[in-house]
Amino acid sequence: MSAVRSVLAPLRRSALAGRRTFTSSSSRRSESLFVHRDTDYNNPSERDCREPTDPVQIPFEFDAENLKRANEIISRYPPQYKKAAVMPVLDLGQRQNKGWTSISVMNAVAKLLEMPPMRVYEVASFYTMYNREPVAPNFLQLCTTSPCQLGGCGSTKILETIENHLGIHAGQSTKDGKFTLIEVECLGACSNAPMMQVGDEYYEDLTPETTIKILNALAKGEKPQPGPQSGRKTSENSAGLTTLTSKPYGPGEFCLPEFQ
Repeated sequence: MSAVRSVLAPLRRSALAGRRTFTSSSSRRSESLFVHRDTDYNNPSERDCREPTDPVQIPFEFDAENLKRANEIISRYPPQYKKAAVMPVLDLGQRQNKGWTSISVMNAVAKLLEMPPMRVYEVASFYTMYNREPVAPNFLQLCTTSPCQLGGCGSTKILETIENHLGIHAGQSTKDGKFTLIEVECLGACSNAPMMQVGDEYYEDLTPETTIKILNALAKGEKPQPGPQSGRKTSENSAGLTTLTSKPYGPGEFCLPEFQ
């Protein structure tokens, strides 16, 4: 039996070597996800005791426009349930804070909603839409789940294209601070695979060529046309219409004469 295992083991390793797992992002220790450590770019704005060596405080307050929007959102809930607005208000804070949710943003949300800060930390550390670390202005979220891996040229080729073109790997930012790349789970555009999200926009039906074209435009500060890059509209059949090719009949068109 041991002899058989020794023969099969190299074959198994060779077979697995050519495979790509569902995610190539590097694993991270749990403390990097759930435990806050004060840094020079992420620390709370309200602390009673400070050491001389502590980082300079980075305060956060909602500006007038976002405070008005936050209060409008809060007004949709009964006063005793205003904490239910935590997710959209966190999103407002993240957008104002250049795309990421710092500890000061979380504290500001907790103060506005009159809820324990820990409850806000729980939400921000659970949902992946809240970025706990700074991201670049061009925040690339590439879907690498099964439909995007199988659709079109496959998301693996798109990932390799982005990494080679920008010189970074998933989870990293470019040295010029223009791009951050991560792999994400399904973004709900499976019929237009492979696709990626940049900010709030979807770029679909990607190929290596169209991906590079999008990246070059973003690098120049331009905004590429979002949606399918293949020329089709939304998620229509790429081969053309196969149904509804003629005018549908209207009400009463096939009714019996006595019912007309």
